[in-house]
Formats: sequence, C-alpha cells, structure tokens
Amino acid sequence: MSTLRARGTARGLPEWDRCAVMGVVNVTPDSFSDGGRWFDTTAAIKHGLELVATGADLVDVGGESTRPGATRVDEDEELRRVVPVVRGLAAEGVTVSVDTMRASVARRAVEAGAVLVNDVSGGLADPEMVPSVAAAEVAFVVMHWRGFSDNMNSLAVYDDVVAEVLAELRARLAAVIEGGVDPERIIVDPGLGFAKQAPHDLALVAHLADLRALGHPLLVAASRKRFLGHILAADGAPPPPARERDAATAAVSAIAAHEGAWAVRVHDVRATADAVRVARAVEGAL
Repeated sequence: MSTLRARGTARGLPEWDRCAVMGVVNVTPDSFSDGGRWFDTTAAIKHGLELVATGADLVDVGGESTRPGATRVDEDEELRRVVPVVRGLAAEGVTVSVDTMRASVARRAVEAGAVLVNDVSGGLADPEMVPSVAAAEVAFVVMHWRGFSDNMNSLAVYDDVVAEVLAELRARLAAVIEGGVDPERIIVDPGLGFAKQAPHDLALVAHLADLRALGHPLLVAASRKRFLGHILAADGAPPPPARERDAATAAVSAIAAHEGAWAVRVHDVRATADAVRVARAVEGAL
C-alpha cells in the first residue's frame, strides 16, 4: 500500500493528494505564540483567508488558549469569540475546523459551518462532546490528553512515552466509538506538548508510523512548540521566541508528511505548505 493511500482522510472531509495543511486562527488574547493578534472577529476572518491564500487547506478556529498554565474562559465568551469567525470563514468557502473542548461550542460551530471538531481532550473534558459529535455526524480529532492546561506539566511522567500514548489513545478511541462516533470520521493526534516534555515529543515524532498503525488519519500539531525551542536553543541560552520556530516547524511538517500524516497544524502556513509539497513530490518519484 502506498503512503498516499495509507494517509487516508475522515469521512465528510475533502481528500488531498498529499499531507494537508491546517492553518491556525487563535481568537484569544493569551495563546502562546500569537495571542491577541486576531482577537477581533474581522481580523480573525481576514487572517483565516490569508492562511488559505498562502496554502492552508483548512483552518482551525479556537477561542480558548491551551498553552501550559492557561486557565479556561467561560462558555459565553468562547462562543462569542468562535462562532462569528467560523461563520465568516465558512461563508467564504473555507473548510473550517473548530478547536474546542466544549460540546456547546462544537454544536454552535457546526451549525455555523464547521465540518471538523478538534477537541484536544478527545472528549474527556465534556461528557456531552462525544454524543454531540456523533449526532452531528462530523469528523472528530481524538488527541492524547491527560489533563487541563493549568496542571498538565505535572502529568508528563512516562516510563515509555510511545507505548503509553498508544495505549491511552487506543482506550480513548474505543470509548469514542462506543459512544457513537463513526470510526471513519475519527482523526488521531498524539498531543505534542500536552503533558509532555521535549524528549517525549521527539520520541513521538520519531514513531509516527506507530501512531498511523492505530488505523486512523493522523494529525501532527508541532507548530512553534516548546520542544522545538529546546532544539534550537544555543548552549546555555534561552529558547528562541515562538515566532522564530517556523523553520523548525516546517522541518517537522516535512517529516510528518513523509511518514504519512493526514495533516499538520501550523501557525505560519507558507513554509509548511512548501514542505509538504516537496515531500509529496519525492513520494511520487519513488
């Protein structure tokens, strides 16, 4: 079986002939890399359209920061941030994903035009999420997750991170499917940076083939994350700021594309769009 066929896609989503590029629109004041830049609805919609113009295949809209240490926003505020942006982008023909842990926000976003629910908790944060996604018949990202952002660093304890993440994802996938979500609508995400230290993230990137063996399309979200900062930091120097990690992000995107990932989720689209196209061209030359 070729890498292209093995990559797959979730039912209800477009099919691309390569690893897709998911652009990020954070409608938040406090996200780790670009909080506040797109907090205004009009600015957020404009940014989403710019991401598409520079190579994004779909756009992920979120209204709640999940950076380490972040506290949650209330439901009404998350709805106020997210729904108008989803509606505006969907009206322009953009394939829209909603990044939320709340079933109510997911439902409203789907009504506004979202076709994918990207829940970093994989349905664990809100018991209504799985039945809501099942009823809506939309694609669903099941990410590896151990707890909320305010204490997830304390949960980054593993004897064998690859084996444990795989086991926990298998258990979560079984629960989501038992809860009524169509298995063909499920996408898997290893949760880089969530309850993981830099060596854990690197080990997971090195074993993307094991994650693909779970049998679902794979989303890799490494963009600007701490482990890249640790790699880039000179001896004794602090890691470079998040916005200076885009070349490193593109490198991971190329690796993920080569390993058969369905999509990569990134803040800066252009370099990654180039990277996945090069990976596809190399794949086609085999």
